Amino acid sequence: MALIDEVKQILGDVLQLGDKGDTMSESTLLLGSMPEFDSMAVVSVITAIEENYGFVVDDDEIDAEVFESIGSLARFVERKLG
Repeated sequence: MALIDEVKQILGDVLQLGDKGDTMSESTLLLGSMPEFDSMAVVSVITAIEENYGFVVDDDEIDAEVFESIGSLARFVERKLG
């Protein structure tokens, strides 16, 4: 499974999007555009990503740019994986 698809799956699971998750793409906007994606969801998504990929996200790595879109979140995960 491609990384972008894994990130979409994590988002769909954490946000409990059901079928709505199937329509998401790399350009799907998150922060400020998706009602389900609030501050608590950000924390839950970070936790799920850390558990899924086995790395730690430091507080200073978290900003609005990372959570702008599914693509920006996937690129962040890719950078963390090295």
